[in-house]
Amino acid sequence: MNIEEIRLKLKDKNTKEILSYFLNEQKNKIALASSLSIEDQVLTDMLYSINEDAKIFTLDTGRLPKQTYVLIEKTNKKYKKNIEVFFPQTKKVEALVNQKGMFSFYNSIKDRKECCFIRKIEPLKRALDGLDIWITGLRRDQSTTREEMELLEWDEGNKMLKLNPLIDWNEEDVWAHIKYNDVPYNELHDKGYPSIGCEPCSRAVDSGKDIRSGRWWWENPEHKECGLHIKENR
Repeated sequence: MNIEEIRLKLKDKNTKEILSYFLNEQKNKIALASSLSIEDQVLTDMLYSINEDAKIFTLDTGRLPKQTYVLIEKTNKKYKKNIEVFFPQTKKVEALVNQKGMFSFYNSIKDRKECCFIRKIEPLKRALDGLDIWITGLRRDQSTTREEMELLEWDEGNKMLKLNPLIDWNEEDVWAHIKYNDVPYNELHDKGYPSIGCEPCSRAVDSGKDIRSGRWWWENPEHKECGLHIKENR
């Protein structure tokens, strides 16, 4: 599959047309990895409107806010489909907590990335097994680490294609779709949380602040990725 040829073919397509193209071409070899963000909720809404059997999964790190679990249930009920849930390996979580405590991720970037690997990256690799393309809700204007991302990329770490259908959307576009289509979203967004991950690593921010500033707020912006979306294009 030639990335440049596909990019050219999809150049003038809208988001729904892009998703339809890949769902038709890839059948069961494509899935949305949903973090239940507003972007992923938009994509969930679009995917199910195209194909009610579209594959969507999420990662339960064991440290998510209650509101995120509530959103999973609301989403399942609205679309009459259950999002598949992947969990970290019990023994690895037990070893991490027993050796380093409940909050080792505050100690250093290395320790935080270790926690992210155990709770997110390893489960993601299992979830992606057997797929050719994974869909994300990434947008360029979310953070400095995402400014150079493209609609379609080669993910070297997972040896597969990554599709970013909302890469050129802005936050206003996302909220407009959610409001117009009555898409469920995390109630923490109404309490000052523009970006929501694990409960200990997310916090509310002042209006107008960078949307990722509430994630891993003790780190510099250039380090604010868990490892799922480190860019390794070819």
